[in-house]
Amino acid sequence: MLRIIDAHSHINFNAYKNDAEEVIARAAERGIGMLAVGSQIDTSRRAVEYAGTHEGIWAVVGLHPTHLFPGHVEEDETSFLSRAEVFDPAAYEALVKSSVKVVGIGECGLDYYRIPEGKTVEDVRTYQLQVLRQHFDLALKMDLPVMIHCREAHDDVAALIEEYAERGTPVRGDIHCFTGTPAEAERYVAAGFYVSFTGIVTFPAKKGGANLDASILAVPADRILVETDAPYLAPIPHRGKRNEPAYVEDVAKYIAGVRGMDAEEFMAQTVENMRRLFGIG
Repeated sequence: MLRIIDAHSHINFNAYKNDAEEVIARAAERGIGMLAVGSQIDTSRRAVEYAGTHEGIWAVVGLHPTHLFPGHVEEDETSFLSRAEVFDPAAYEALVKSSVKVVGIGECGLDYYRIPEGKTVEDVRTYQLQVLRQHFDLALKMDLPVMIHCREAHDDVAALIEEYAERGTPVRGDIHCFTGTPAEAERYVAAGFYVSFTGIVTFPAKKGGANLDASILAVPADRILVETDAPYLAPIPHRGKRNEPAYVEDVAKYIAGVRGMDAEEFMAQTVENMRRLFGIG
């Protein structure tokens, strides 16, 4: 039995190309499972490969909104060159069908923080919304939840979720790396979504992290998930290091403290939540 599941990791990224097995083993030794989340077709394929060869790992496949346009992307003190990818629903559908351990569609979403050179906010918004709809449609077709990346776009994400529900085709899923307000969290919960928190919750405000305690308390116990977003966003006391799934315990312990819960009891609750949403754990 897993003690906790990292709801969002990128063990399939090149950051772990030299020691992925050691990182996975450190998590497994502590009873920690993980979702390996894709951001493009190649990392999505790698996520499926890891899931297929390891107990306690499942895959989520999709196209991250920052990979819709080419250019440099700054992420948690790192920089990488993104090549543009056109979302191909058939290719991602084939990945889903290739393994029973594909349990979600994502990470997909909206990101209005990064506006590529030569593009306007409206250019980015229009195209990202189009692609997010394609992810929603694929998730409905495959009967899988979506894993949503949202940065400076909560109104549009929530409105799209509500639109699908109002027309009788509700989408289920998780808002990954939530850093919004209590009201925004409550809106997602009202729409049937789960809300996931990363090591950002442990950051002091002076380091750029808003105090998220009120948002943590706004999410019911049966709708909350915990994640690392590894290799990014390592929680205190690991801040400044490469993150890894074993550190999800530090996120969970912080949240349990805010909620006044025993840490093991809280982690068990999040495993139940993962079972309910993704069918795992």
